[in-house]
Amino acid sequence: MKKFKLLITLSVLLLQSCTSQSKKINGISFVASREAVNQSHIKPVVNLNANYAAVMPFGFIKNLNHPDIVFNTNRQWFGETKEGAKQYIEELYKSNIKVMLKPQIWVWHGEFTGYIEMKNKTDWSVLETSYSKFILEYAQLAQEMKVDIFCIGTELEKFIENRPNYWKNLIVKIKQIYKGKLTYAANWNEFNRTPFWSDLDYIGVDAYFPVSHSKTPTFNECLKGWKTHVKTISKISNKNKKPILFTEFGYRSVDYSGKEPWKSDRSMYQVNLEAQTNTTQALFETFWKEDWFAGGFIWKWFHNHSKSGGDNNSQFTPQNKPVEALIRKQYHLK
Repeated sequence: MKKFKLLITLSVLLLQSCTSQSKKINGISFVASREAVNQSHIKPVVNLNANYAAVMPFGFIKNLNHPDIVFNTNRQWFGETKEGAKQYIEELYKSNIKVMLKPQIWVWHGEFTGYIEMKNKTDWSVLETSYSKFILEYAQLAQEMKVDIFCIGTELEKFIENRPNYWKNLIVKIKQIYKGKLTYAANWNEFNRTPFWSDLDYIGVDAYFPVSHSKTPTFNECLKGWKTHVKTISKISNKNKKPILFTEFGYRSVDYSGKEPWKSDRSMYQVNLEAQTNTTQALFETFWKEDWFAGGFIWKWFHNHSKSGGDNNSQFTPQNKPVEALIRKQYHLK
């Protein structure tokens, strides 16, 4: 009888473990393109065993001190607009892929959004009005399409630091429109200062933490490089009693991929597929087993799979590289 009870207990624990793993968000960041997508573009996402995709429409700002956000214009690529985001979501749904809608700001010339900062109160007020219009319109789309997660912003550190009350009030307005789960995509060196985690469902982190200074970082080296970061990440999760979601994660297939993973400099062009694979494997090994970790979205995935990535590509995408097989295996685990 005792043995029977023990077997039942072990079976329950195993089932709970499997259930916990299967509930991980195994996502991709689905890059907006010039055109509409169809099931031929979604099939490779399914083949990766992904269960989520981040759909990312864009708004544009002229420079870091400019308060007006331009969005939903006929000058944008289709996938960057509201119409395009809706079409992408509809196609993803046909293959049972869940969605995080993640509207983002792009500063002309690719300047870092975390440095967006106005010079006076008038401009701050204009920016707040403009951003509210931008994000609330997409909150309405998120509700209309019943997406599972809505991301209220991406890497906007100075904006949040200077205007915390605006963000608190904005979250209230978003919740009046959208009834699903909320997150914010904080940069890797910002998330421990973000003031409104208690108001959201996930602590979102763009996980470009440095883990190695080596030209070709080894798996074990990267595991060691994560140790200090994991302590900080789990501490923030425990403090706020919220799960961690990697709103972006991934590495370039380039030399020194673990040193400054956020860099997208075109001067870094020496392809290193092993570096990308080792760094990614260490991230999976470090986080996917943790109960306080919800999962994440690999950066980044292009709609035209057969023409993306490849062995000569030094950028972030895992497509048609050895790391794609690693991700497929990890996302298949139950």
